[in-house]
Amino acid sequence: MKTNFIKLFALLVFAGFTSCSSDDDSNSDPVDEVTNYLPLSVGNYWTYDVTTEGVTNRDSLYSSNDTLISGVAHKKFKTLEVLPYGFYSTSLKNNGLRVDGGTVKMSGAASFDYGLGNPINISISNFVILKETAALNEQLSAVTGTFSQTIEGYPLDFTYTLRTVSDGQVASFTSPNADVYSDVIKTKVILNLKITTTQSIGGFPVTVTILAPQDVVTSTQYYAKGIGMVHTNTNITYQLQEFPGVTLPFPSSGNQTQQEFLDTYVVEE
Repeated sequence: MKTNFIKLFALLVFAGFTSCSSDDDSNSDPVDEVTNYLPLSVGNYWTYDVTTEGVTNRDSLYSSNDTLISGVAHKKFKTLEVLPYGFYSTSLKNNGLRVDGGTVKMSGAASFDYGLGNPINISISNFVILKETAALNEQLSAVTGTFSQTIEGYPLDFTYTLRTVSDGQVASFTSPNADVYSDVIKTKVILNLKITTTQSIGGFPVTVTILAPQDVVTSTQYYAKGIGMVHTNTNITYQLQEFPGVTLPFPSSGNQTQQEFLDTYVVEE
């Protein structure tokens, strides 16, 4: 059950990071811009070794085709795997990316059924995943909202904030697998969650907070100039509150770290 509950948080942020409502710039003319830190040209591809709890798998991510989302030109990203293993590849899968004034914005739609309840859907628009001139700790994008799900008979109400924050730039970065890259931009993706449930205690409905607001997902992504994303470190952690008379089908805490390492790539600007 521990792995499944951690997977709940992981898929929640994947869905939030990759789904979209309408594009705010739907009246803009398509502009073919480029960014050196995430080249978007159709045909570009990257393969990653993904290590989770000592197990390594492989993802293949590529820019598939041009597409219009609300009248705005995007590059659609796909993966060879039906269900990619890594946080980053899952985030970009089947979504549109575009460059806008030195930023990379993501739009799309995604729904994930993780096996514990109904699929999660969160809407975002023009979500900035990279900004070339961002200052350290500058917030790039944020989206907040609520939704409800029943998991194993428990009605749960979620309040979320999903945001991206600049983690600065470094002239040289040595990945944990010893690969060295020059001129690297770092972006953090952070999911903050609060979860409440309403239970009958002593014959009366009582709403309790089972997860106080906390950052349950923090993913740091490293983008190298002329290459794209070269390394991602994602930590998923939570600590539930305990209440007499309320027994949840989840462990009271969890922690999981995943690392993604660039293996091969072919890019054109």
